[in-house]
Amino acid sequence: ELSISDALAASWLAEVTLRLRREIAWQWHVRGNAATLNPDPLPPALDAFSESLDLTRFSNDKKYFFATDTTATFLGDQIASLRANRALINEHNNSDSRNNESRNYGPWAAVCARLGLDDCAQFVFALGLLARIDPASNAVIAACQNDAQKNLPTLALALRLFDGDSNLLSIDSSHPLFRMGLIQFNNENTTASWHEGYDVAPLIASVFVNDDNRLPAELRLVNDVKISAQLPSALVAAINLLNKSAVETQFIPLLGDTGTEFSEWAVIISHNTGRFVVMFAQPVIPHNSRLAVLATWCWLYDADVLLPSLAVVADEHAHERINWPAVPLRWFATIQDTRALKQLPAHALKPVVVLPATNFEMRVQRFEQVLGRHSETLQLEILEAARCFRLSVKEINAIGRAAAQLDTLNGEQLHSLCRAQVRLDLGSLAQPVIPRFTLNDLVLPPTQTLQLHEIINAMRALTWVHYRWGTARVWNDAGLSVLFCGPPGTGKTMAAEAIADELKLPMFRIDLSQVVNKYIGETEKNLKKVFDAAEESDCVIFFDEADALFGKRTSVKDAHDRFANIEISYLLERMERLKGIAILATNRRKDLDEAFLRRLRCLIEFPLPDERERERLWRYVFPEDVDVSKLDIEFLARNFPLAGG
Repeated sequence: ELSISDALAASWLAEVTLRLRREIAWQWHVRGNAATLNPDPLPPALDAFSESLDLTRFSNDKKYFFATDTTATFLGDQIASLRANRALINEHNNSDSRNNESRNYGPWAAVCARLGLDDCAQFVFALGLLARIDPASNAVIAACQNDAQKNLPTLALALRLFDGDSNLLSIDSSHPLFRMGLIQFNNENTTASWHEGYDVAPLIASVFVNDDNRLPAELRLVNDVKISAQLPSALVAAINLLNKSAVETQFIPLLGDTGTEFSEWAVIISHNTGRFVVMFAQPVIPHNSRLAVLATWCWLYDADVLLPSLAVVADEHAHERINWPAVPLRWFATIQDTRALKQLPAHALKPVVVLPATNFEMRVQRFEQVLGRHSETLQLEILEAARCFRLSVKEINAIGRAAAQLDTLNGEQLHSLCRAQVRLDLGSLAQPVIPRFTLNDLVLPPTQTLQLHEIINAMRALTWVHYRWGTARVWNDAGLSVLFCGPPGTGKTMAAEAIADELKLPMFRIDLSQVVNKYIGETEKNLKKVFDAAEESDCVIFFDEADALFGKRTSVKDAHDRFANIEISYLLERMERLKGIAILATNRRKDLDEAFLRRLRCLIEFPLPDERERERLWRYVFPEDVDVSKLDIEFLARNFPLAGG
């Protein structure tokens, strides 16, 4: 026997049980002497047509039977006693309400108050709840419906059990019981069938039987916020427009960048309206039927739901559409592109809330929070990490958890932890390059050597210049763009690798065969993928044979010229915003668009080596274990004006 903590739920379930028993007593009376031939405690089934005729023929007889039969009158007295006790409970609750006293409602009373459920609706709900929690009731329900296959209650059965109360006729699929998902038809495609079986989902039944407020396995509570920055005006306005209780389905789009911690902003909005936020444990939206049950659970506990990040769907027709529940619930839709909003119902969409960009100050603040005791000795390193790595809040939190396991933390370890969180994936558009050379391996004139050192020093000073001098606010917080030009084999690629090695940055060589596309607009899309991936952390992007991409813009004579100019203009614009270092190499400087010169921090001419430099190169190219004692290095350097390559 189940122990039910909610007094009203227990009372209604007891009444349903008593009414089912009384109906069985009547069925035995109608079906005559079959009891002597059948040892089964339930009456045998009759012909369905005859049974339907009996419902009308014995209408008055049934009332008389309930009033005169010993078993039926006993059960009727029990039902009356339950109803009297419920009246006392309801009066007590109403008295507390009138006196403004705090009420400790169980879930049954709370739901009835929110939905305004009358006795008929409560009986229908209790009948479905009994079918879910008491397996023995299924056979009784089937016997009452004269069909062994119909072991779930129907609205027709509820009408018969509840003394034919005409108010039950108004209950259909549009009733709050069905609309809120408290009960559901056994067949998902059923809309309003009087004879279709219905029951209560196990998750919802557990709420009313056990008063179980534990989170379902698919949901996870969003933790408290750590954002202490001043709320943007758009967010304050969104909070002011929301009610404490969602009276309609609401989809609140939260638009942010890749580093935005959407969950914390959602919690800020919900906490300011007296609610809490849950999210799916897995980054996928459950199937429609399960989604409806989870939505009902969230509605019962005044929880808002944070959806996984919605991506832009290329083919809307091929994409499986989500059947969003009609439960009045607040959904936070996390997006990085407003085109993703097409997956949501337009009638329930609220204005887009544009969240603050995840900037340098926010990352510094989060690093200081998660590193705790280590942050006092790593002030400069934290600033550098916040600039070099555009990490999300989750990734910085992961770094904090890893750092907490260490007794001491130095700058190099912090840099390694940050680098481990970065997943630079440029696909086939670029190949990673493992630097083979250092600055000491370069053989260049003093002027070019000095310029390379200036580039390295400028990259190391970016944090100080951008965020201490304030150039990031006045101009922008971009990195460096450098042009290496000169004849083939003069060391342009080698110098790029040496810079990557000195700065300890990953290096990627752009594959022009994959980036350049003959179809209009595709080249820009490929370049966007490259630059977007490079935004996650500082890296060296190396454009070899850059004149193929960064050619001169021409006067527009046809559509091809127009789109070629758009491609070059896009490159110019993205180069200005690149956070890391872009190195362009070409041996045809005159073919480059002049607009690039303004966007380049440094231009280095790599000349052909003179005789002294050629001698150094000859000695450098042979490994130490190779015996070159019989080679006339001076003769080779003097008579063959070759490039280093």
